[in-house]
Amino acid sequence: MSGSVFAANEKIVIGSKMHGESYLLAEIMAQVLENSGYEIDRKFGFGGTLICYNALAEGEIDLYPEYTGTISEAIFTSDESVGENPNLKDYQAILDARNMKIFSPFGFNNSYAMAIKKTLADERGLKTISDLKDHSDLKVNFSHEFINRDDGWPSMKVAYNLEFAPTGIQHGLAYKAIDEGEIDLTDAFTTDGDIERYGLIILQDNLDFFPKYFGASLTRNDFPEDAMKILNQLVGRLDDDKMRLLNSEVVINQKTFSEVANAFLKSEGLIDTNTTVESQDGVLSKLIENTITHVKITIIALSIGCIVALVLAFLIFRSVKLSRSVIYFTGLLQTIPSIALLALMIPIFGIGEIPAITALFLYSLLPILRSAVTALTTIDPVLVNVSRAIGMTKFQQLRNVLFPLALPNILAGIKTATIICIGTATLAAFIGAGGLGEPIVTGLALNDTNLILQGAIPAACLAIIVEILFEILEKRIIPEHMRAN
Repeated sequence: MSGSVFAANEKIVIGSKMHGESYLLAEIMAQVLENSGYEIDRKFGFGGTLICYNALAEGEIDLYPEYTGTISEAIFTSDESVGENPNLKDYQAILDARNMKIFSPFGFNNSYAMAIKKTLADERGLKTISDLKDHSDLKVNFSHEFINRDDGWPSMKVAYNLEFAPTGIQHGLAYKAIDEGEIDLTDAFTTDGDIERYGLIILQDNLDFFPKYFGASLTRNDFPEDAMKILNQLVGRLDDDKMRLLNSEVVINQKTFSEVANAFLKSEGLIDTNTTVESQDGVLSKLIENTITHVKITIIALSIGCIVALVLAFLIFRSVKLSRSVIYFTGLLQTIPSIALLALMIPIFGIGEIPAITALFLYSLLPILRSAVTALTTIDPVLVNVSRAIGMTKFQQLRNVLFPLALPNILAGIKTATIICIGTATLAAFIGAGGLGEPIVTGLALNDTNLILQGAIPAACLAIIVEILFEILEKRIIPEHMRAN
């Protein structure tokens, strides 16, 4: 990207990944910049490292907290090596070619670690990761990113000669699962507040396997120098213990990210002590806002899907080969995992509602198209021949015979597509589109069941309402003998 994306007085967009510490660091950066007069747009909760990084590279966000180990292991290619014991200059030498800048190291190292219940570790005599070799019966779940990263499970099992067969789990949910005895061992971050909350201990990395993960700010080279100087006030302000304490304030004492960030910055003298955190919107107002966004995204995507799918169906249903090919192609789109499809949209459409609507539109095509083509091709040929015999044009046949007879199945396809869109739209929060997925994403980061339910229950209610509305619609416009069973 050439040139600067910043205009005079333009707001700075700060992002974060979906785990709690990333939210907190992003909020700290946001408040220290706001205190100096910058307007900040928060885009928190992106669903993974590469989604966040791609959003930064495409100019959709301007800054987010990242870790040195993650940059070298998940962002850099195999040809981009920082060597052993690298410093920020080593990272910057490679990032320069990517038009990126790393700066303002916070001072803590949040490395990967193996977490286990203290009671179970004492019972089994587990103190180091090497001790796990003799306990292959443990129930092990790791975060999806850890299972697939080169510096995660694939290399760790070789280094420590372990024989577990772990399955994936969302990072925040792993702590609850380990607390309830569903699993015994999971990957953790050394500064996680949940370690203390759930009475866990960290097994010693006796082979010094895990690289260092120093927290820092990642941005593009066009980031304003004045803003960079302000953020450099955070350099070295957070050691491991202090970061863990701030995280525990959120997960144990149930304080908001804003409150914890505000208290920390005041204690460090980085913002005015008279500065107060703006009151959070009430649950009801936030629920209404998220529901409106969710419904808007769904309706726009579904409307475009209906138009495209129905026009396609009426154009191709008379050709068996063509209709099979088109349905097969839309079926392939349906097999792409939703979060992957959303991530693929970022380089094309950026973040926010447009890529979410595009992804939902693609997912809506198959049920509508397939039901319409099936309905049109299974209409009794005698009726079609009669309509031809009385002199109807193809358009008149379509309007007066084919469409009315196919309508029950077409509505069934639209209903299915609507319910799919309502459910899939919750994932739009991973790319900053908002909606009912927003409280779910935040709840997963905090392991907060109440927040998760604030998104899950309304989404389920929307699906039920859609079912009822379609039932009413079918009764009003379709004769009883033609309704789908």
